[in-house]
Amino acid sequence: MTLTVTKLVRQYPGNPRPTLDGMSFDLPAGTLTALLGRSGAGKSTMLRCVMGLEPFERGAIDIDGVVVRGTLECSPAERKAALAAAREKLGLVFQSHELFPHLTALDNCTLAPMHVRKEARASAEKRARELLVQLGLEQRLDAFPEQLSGGQRQRVAIARALVMEPRVLLYDEPTSALDPSMKNEVVQVLKAVDARGVTQVVVTHDLQLAKAVEYVCVLDHGQVIESGAPGEVLANPAHESTRALLAAWHA
Repeated sequence: MTLTVTKLVRQYPGNPRPTLDGMSFDLPAGTLTALLGRSGAGKSTMLRCVMGLEPFERGAIDIDGVVVRGTLECSPAERKAALAAAREKLGLVFQSHELFPHLTALDNCTLAPMHVRKEARASAEKRARELLVQLGLEQRLDAFPEQLSGGQRQRVAIARALVMEPRVLLYDEPTSALDPSMKNEVVQVLKAVDARGVTQVVVTHDLQLAKAVEYVCVLDHGQVIESGAPGEVLANPAHESTRALLAAWHA
């Protein structure tokens, strides 16, 4: 398994119950998965815990063989070392893209490999160009973010993450600010990335996107309440919370 989450617990101080309450799931290598659930179900918290942007108290996350354990179940030094190793295998595409406005599309994609990995410019640029071309941006390599459409900025952000060669790529609401035509464009890009064998995990409220993935996990109260192929889970949900979520989407 490329990404396995086991009995994850995240308890915010002052909250009466955990935000993540023993959450577990595992995703095979290369799977394109959507995490669904109403606001407060734990989707974004789970994403931040996997990425190492915030701690969790109990449980474990296994990222392509690197295991990160909860703060109450390992020493700070052990956790720090595991997080550093895990981040080498992870990529994150932010909801708002977070591109550097003073850099071109190509330079946005070459910055991390050059400064983090100390890679030579020629090598970083070659790989970045290939990715941007594959994502349909061959005419926009020298464009600045303000000169790009929302869908194009999203593709640059995806290329920037892929250039670091992650095993798992995480997305936080990638279609939330896009119109319907742009949403379809992003769906096609995710499918193109899926063909590269990268495991993708998408937090979304977008039914169009949820129907286009290979696997869905529905979250409620910090747990996975059901999972499976979208044609099964979305067409015939077994849990009342899933049915309520779908009803709200169709309203």
